[in-house]
Amino acid sequence: MGLKEYKRKRNFRVTPEPQGRELKHDGRLYVIQKHAASHLHYDFRLELQGVLKSWAVPKGPSLDPSVKRLAMQVEDHPVDYGDFEGIIPEGEYGGGTVMLWDRGWWEAVGDPHEAYRAGRLKFILHGEKLHGGWMLVRRGGSKSSDERHWFLFKERDDEARGPRGKDILLEKSRSVTTDRDLDEIAAERDRVWGSNRNGAASSGAAHKTKRVAKKRVAVKSAKAKPTRSRAKAPAAGKLEGAKRGKLPAFVEPQLATLTREPPEGDEWVHEIKLDGYRMIARIDRGKVKLLSRREQDWTGRLPHLVEALGRLPLKQAILDGEVVAEESSGRTSFQLLQNAFRDQRSGDLKYYLFDLMYLDGYSLLGASLEDRKQALAALLGSKAAGPLMLSEHLAGDGPKFFKEACRMGLEGIICKRRDRPYLPGRGYDWLKIKCVRREEFVIGGYTEPGGARHGFGALLVGYHEPGSRRLIYAGKVGTGYSEKTLAELTARLKPLEQDASPFADVTRRVGPVRHARWVKPVLVAQIEFSEWTNDGRLRHPSFQALREDKAAAEVVRDRALPVEQAVDASEKQAGKKRGSRVQRNHKDRNHQGTMSAKKQATQAKQRGVDEALEGIDVRLTHPDKVLYPDQGITKLDLARYYAQVGSWMLPHLKDRPLVLVRCPEGQQGECFYQKHAGAGTPAALRQVAIREKSKTGHYVLVDDVQGLVSLVQIGVLEIHVWGSRADRLEQPDRLVFDLDPDPSVKWPRVVESARQIGDFLRDLGLESFVKTTGGKGLHVVVPISRKGDWDEVREFCQAAAQTISDGDPGRYTLNMSKAARGGKIFLDYLRNARGATSVAPYSTRSRPGATVSTPLEWDELTGKTDAGTFDIAALPKRLAKLKRDPWQNFFEVKQSITAAMRKTVGLAKRS
Repeated sequence: MGLKEYKRKRNFRVTPEPQGRELKHDGRLYVIQKHAASHLHYDFRLELQGVLKSWAVPKGPSLDPSVKRLAMQVEDHPVDYGDFEGIIPEGEYGGGTVMLWDRGWWEAVGDPHEAYRAGRLKFILHGEKLHGGWMLVRRGGSKSSDERHWFLFKERDDEARGPRGKDILLEKSRSVTTDRDLDEIAAERDRVWGSNRNGAASSGAAHKTKRVAKKRVAVKSAKAKPTRSRAKAPAAGKLEGAKRGKLPAFVEPQLATLTREPPEGDEWVHEIKLDGYRMIARIDRGKVKLLSRREQDWTGRLPHLVEALGRLPLKQAILDGEVVAEESSGRTSFQLLQNAFRDQRSGDLKYYLFDLMYLDGYSLLGASLEDRKQALAALLGSKAAGPLMLSEHLAGDGPKFFKEACRMGLEGIICKRRDRPYLPGRGYDWLKIKCVRREEFVIGGYTEPGGARHGFGALLVGYHEPGSRRLIYAGKVGTGYSEKTLAELTARLKPLEQDASPFADVTRRVGPVRHARWVKPVLVAQIEFSEWTNDGRLRHPSFQALREDKAAAEVVRDRALPVEQAVDASEKQAGKKRGSRVQRNHKDRNHQGTMSAKKQATQAKQRGVDEALEGIDVRLTHPDKVLYPDQGITKLDLARYYAQVGSWMLPHLKDRPLVLVRCPEGQQGECFYQKHAGAGTPAALRQVAIREKSKTGHYVLVDDVQGLVSLVQIGVLEIHVWGSRADRLEQPDRLVFDLDPDPSVKWPRVVESARQIGDFLRDLGLESFVKTTGGKGLHVVVPISRKGDWDEVREFCQAAAQTISDGDPGRYTLNMSKAARGGKIFLDYLRNARGATSVAPYSTRSRPGATVSTPLEWDELTGKTDAGTFDIAALPKRLAKLKRDPWQNFFEVKQSITAAMRKTVGLAKRS
């Protein structure tokens, strides 16, 4: 049909609708626009044959499969129309208010071109409101004399609703981009466009006649001028913070932290988030290297970029940017990027540059972002054309910038502190906010294909649990594949097949996966999805592409922080004087000597001062923030607790790498594991570099009470420790058997089981110690001499656990799946591996009740003392009454597992 009829019906000097053009390639855009013209209807549009095939659906779509809605096919619309929301002036064709009611992408079942010609188009929707299988069927099929009459209806699947289900049109009646209803859109007169001859024009906040491809960050709702400058930049050596030095071989890229909302304030500048490959360019006297974020050499794969970079007017430089592929609309597409490499069309790719870290003998890492970007803009000059592009930015108005980026269908934005240096690694001076959920996941298996599909049915994906090597199952991904993609992925997966499941919580027999084929977890896929379910699965996931620039071991679940927490951390990095100082200086003490006791107490509370914290030089921001709402426990209360138990706890933390559970908004808010030290790591914490599979990670260590309180300041509610110390990481010095009971198991039975394990270990010649976990279980801990390595320790712990389980299979299970426990106790020996951790003695837990992992003497362990007996209020009182440490001999015990291992093997043979 094409756009001839569409253009004939419209006067583009008057209407705000885009003129557009037919595209040469097929995308898969899907939109529904709610249109209040002469009558209210819904315009259903699917991108096909380079245009939006369009149907007017008078009553709108229904989720009831028994309801078939009339869909009258109208003229094709340009793909640009998928962004349109506003008012078509009265008297113009289709005059009235248009709302963008739903938007996403569609997946054809079979050949869409053949199905469209046959009048029977079957497809899957991946929208923000509509999902699952749908059908468009022409009345009379391919032989119909009236090709305009079609019917739209829902297929029977998990997304369908019965006749009594809620009407989706009423339930979700507002715009997906601006969250307005039709009346609110109509009331905004800035949406009305008039003839240019009459002097009327759009405000710029309403529509973008130039696509983002033409002006990357002309996001007009921010109402700010782009800061790109063509002025001559000052010499590198004259920039404040620049330091003379040799050209480094590589600079680790600065990474952004995910937040829920963008920050406000003029100290932040905002860029479009690009969906491509992060690339560091190193230039040394005409020789160019392109290095990925993992320092992989991509120079040979991007010769046109190498040539363009080599022409820049400089001797030496290191630049930061993103290699991308652009759709005709100007949006970046990771799938197109992958296709370009696959089809050997890398010459179509562009390199958007956004930072300059070194220039002609000077390191610019210490210079402000603003100065670095000005120097970069001047350096590019007129060269910022063709494959080299400057990533523009706007200052201030972050929320408006983000809203407009989402309206335009972009992935999201990056917000950066304009006054800060370049800090390699992940920190809080760069934030990322996403419009769509798109993350990396590790492929751990696949299912057999069904029906006419070849290769496989769905990928099984997961992510690593922070602080361990455990791969957590996140769900099946059954959509997003072309026939070519299926064939290519199958060829990659077949050589990786293995018998055992790589997922810690899923096997063929346990969990939601049946007839799975497992693979080595080394491939990383980019997946787009709508949300996380309550049980930790992906909803409506769709495959995008493989990520060759990400290591599987680094993939963890990306959890968004509240923006206030990130801004707070950024300001702390910047060295700003915020919050309350826990320590009182001499002037404070002298002044308080003249105050009344009541006034002293009031000021102490305001500043977070407490006798237990005397002499601790840590700032507590927001000391009155409630961390445990059920008990009303504040940040100051938690700092006081760690100051009180510090002398008991520190021997168990000394020189041990830590993994932290941080809950910036308290126990009731979102929590996340932190394995590595970030840019905002408190100065009171020591760091140690530990070699991991694909890189070196920096872990934190706590040496004193000041370090403990600094953990409280950054929202740490749990402290987990390695089983070895930093000076000899490969020789563990403690073992942990974790008793994790099914909810139906009564506490006395857990106590009895712990005693049974203690007796078993004693028979092997090993003395053990017991503590509550602060949860519902117990830990039996065994100190050992630092002689064996991790493999030996794991082998012993597995053999011991297997022997115990075989001896009483009705009581124990070694299967970690909760579904498999069924009244049993999961005996977890997996904490005894390199990098695995267990909660530290005296650590709080991020659970209701503010419970604490508490060391006990064996004689204290009774059926009356359960896991919730000790919290941060009760434990200091307990310690004050004790005459001796419950684990008094823990650090004096000298024992080896060598003899115990021989006995365990013997017991296993006899059983």
